[in-house]
Amino acid sequence: MTQLNVKHQTLIQALLSRGPLMEDEFHNIFKGLTGKNPATHQRLFDEYLLKINKALSFAQLELRGCRNQYDGQVYYGVVNNVSDEQSKLGTKYSVPQIAFYKAIIEAIVHDDSAQGSISNIGALNLRMENQVLTGTSSQSQGGHFPALRNFTATQKEKTLRELLHDQWLKDTPDGNIGLGIRSFLDLRSWFRNNNVPSCEACNEAGVKAQLCQNEDCTARIHQYCLRNMFSQHKGGRVCPRCGTQWQKNGPKEEALEEDDEPNMDARSQAPKRKKPRVNDAGECSSSQPCVPSSQLRRVTRNSARAR
Repeated sequence: MTQLNVKHQTLIQALLSRGPLMEDEFHNIFKGLTGKNPATHQRLFDEYLLKINKALSFAQLELRGCRNQYDGQVYYGVVNNVSDEQSKLGTKYSVPQIAFYKAIIEAIVHDDSAQGSISNIGALNLRMENQVLTGTSSQSQGGHFPALRNFTATQKEKTLRELLHDQWLKDTPDGNIGLGIRSFLDLRSWFRNNNVPSCEACNEAGVKAQLCQNEDCTARIHQYCLRNMFSQHKGGRVCPRCGTQWQKNGPKEEALEEDDEPNMDARSQAPKRKKPRVNDAGECSSSQPCVPSSQLRRVTRNSARAR
């Protein structure tokens, strides 16, 4: 087993005790421990993360980085590589609470508008009877489905508060409920396995994204990817899939384009259209935020709605 020194252990402990950290915070901790800035000592930073992940793999854990799709910032956290929902949420949540969380996630990621959120009322009104959790079929047959049907609005409201506090969900600026940073960190393989449409630029799940204005095109692109992609194409802003002129969707995108590019180093910047190396379990084997290849069939948005 890989032996870790006190510096490796401190990095892990910082993430476990404080939860997911923004890239700048995590880099500052690394700099304080090693005296080296990751921006200028990238190889050393990569070596630390690789060694940490070799050790964490024995416990089916991984130190991972990802972008928050609502603000474009990079975060680092320790995630559970076991694929079922119970293992990811741990023992804190009951089966009905996990089913409620799963129903919210599905409602958000399968929204054709890619707004990346659901209203509070919409979340409380979600039906849970059809939620079957991985690894709980035998328990469900033992009487958990009645518990789902009897999960009250008060219990749902309490669960929402807990999920928001634990960063599985988040409040969005428009007053709705979106995915928290822990969901983006932990659910990468779930997004891929459930055919969540991916961003044309980075191949990550396009949960919060802008859509091509061509109704017959299924392309979607994250706001932060839009700026990077179109800044490199002086010939104009066109959809990379169908060639339709890509219109600005309002002041939020214009403001984003005027901002400086979010600081994201080479470990977190995913190469375009490049498949990641995966292990036998289907998870990324490196410490880098991997880029799942989309399994979405190329259908039109109109046909998707028809289904």
